[in-house]
Amino acid sequence: MDNLRFIRETMEQAAAFTAVSGWGMVGIGLVAFVAAAAAARQPTPARWLETWVGAGVVALCLSVWTTARKAARANVPVLSGPGRKLVISFSPPMLVGALLTFVLFRAGLTWPLPGLWLLLYGTAVVTGGSYSARVVPVMGAFFMALGAVALFAPPTWSAAMLAAGFGGLHVAFGILIARRYGG
Repeated sequence: MDNLRFIRETMEQAAAFTAVSGWGMVGIGLVAFVAAAAAARQPTPARWLETWVGAGVVALCLSVWTTARKAARANVPVLSGPGRKLVISFSPPMLVGALLTFVLFRAGLTWPLPGLWLLLYGTAVVTGGSYSARVVPVMGAFFMALGAVALFAPPTWSAAMLAAGFGGLHVAFGILIARRYGG
C-alpha cells in the first residue's frame, strides 16, 4: 500500500494542471476590454487606477470560479499537486506587482504601471504555467514581450497596450486553450 501511495503521489506531482479555463480567460479578456475603455475616460489617475484594480478583482474571481468548475468537471483537485504549485509560483510576481503599484502611484508615477503590470503578470503566468499546459507559459512570454514594449512606448499608448495584453492575449489564448484542453 505504501508503494501504491508513493506511485500515486509521484504521478500527481508530475502531472500538468490542465484545469486552467480557456473560456474563463476569454471572459477575463472581455472584462479587460471594458476596463480599458472605461479607464481611458477617467478624469484622474486615482480613478484610472480604481478602474483597473476593480477589473483585476473581477478577473480574479472569474478565473477562480471557471477554473474550479473545470476542475470539478474533470474530477481534478484544484489545490493539490500541480494546482498548488501553480498558485504558489503565480502569486509572488503578482504580490510584487501590487506593492510596486502602490509605491509608484504614491510617488505620482503612473506612466510605468501598464508595462510593469504586463511584465509581472507575464512572469506570473510563465512561472505558474510551468505546472500547466505548454501553451500557458507561451502566453506569459507574450505578456512579457508586450510589457517590455509598453515600458518604452509613449504613455498615450497605455490604454491600447493594456487592452492588447489583458484583453487580446487572454481572448486569443483562451480560445486556444478551450479548444485544445477541453474548455
